[in-house]
Amino acid sequence: MSDIVTSKFSSSHAQIKQAPKSDRPEFAFIGRSNVGKSSLINMLCRRKEMARTSGTPGKTQLINLFMINDSWYLTDLPGYGYAKRSKSTRAKWERRTEDYFRNRHQMLCAMVLVDANVPPQKIDLDFINWLGEHGVPFVIVFTKTDRKKSRDGGSVEDFKAKLLETWAELPRIFITSAVNETGRQELIDFMEEALEDVPWPFSK
Repeated sequence: MSDIVTSKFSSSHAQIKQAPKSDRPEFAFIGRSNVGKSSLINMLCRRKEMARTSGTPGKTQLINLFMINDSWYLTDLPGYGYAKRSKSTRAKWERRTEDYFRNRHQMLCAMVLVDANVPPQKIDLDFINWLGEHGVPFVIVFTKTDRKKSRDGGSVEDFKAKLLETWAELPRIFITSAVNETGRQELIDFMEEALEDVPWPFSK
């Protein structure tokens, strides 16, 4: 792959069971609301408006699939933990997310986005622990590292320390910025490596 050459919106679904059956592998992007997920996806694909960005947290409410290089999907999942949504709405989103990770067998890896500018958040740690408990492959992608608060790396190091309280070793970690494209090639290279190990057509 070496780069993302083509990218296009494929479909949106309230539940993953509504998505068309496919043998294409995919990578799922997820994180706390307002973590900068849409900006990161747009940066990776170098398309400003592919994933909609908004100043309103919790804007992504559907599971959005994008076809990359006519060969695999990038899946944009609803953000979690937005307090201003009703408790019932948050619970519904959580059920959808769990259903996705339990049943979407072509999902190669979850890209868990964490804001590098804030102290470790319990909701991020709990979600990562849930993925680990259920054997879901994932990496951690720190976002917004161009901002002043993140430049000393304190929040990133604090987050690592918190993880090591319950994990024997750290998962793979990427440092990114949608503003200056920090980490773009590293993420693309990682996805390429994962795709090289996938039989074609993909089955699991």
